[in-house]
Amino acid sequence: MSDSIHGHQVMELMLSLGRAISKQELEQLMASHFGEQARYHTCSASEMDAQELIGFLEARGKFIESSDGIATAADKICNH
Repeated sequence: MSDSIHGHQVMELMLSLGRAISKQELEQLMASHFGEQARYHTCSASEMDAQELIGFLEARGKFIESSDGIATAADKICNH
């Protein structure tokens, strides 16, 4: 199994797209980029799967929702 991926890396991946995506598309992107079995963590949570991380980030206001899906912004990524 691979090392745990920080949520910041997922948000940076979203930024690199330059567009909003659906949560399902984000989950597929995470699987293709980080691996199907990847586990994720943040500064305050660990051992999450892709769906759990997406829900965690959403609950903390890290996404910008639109009719096209979700996106994020650089200022939503903490720098610690």
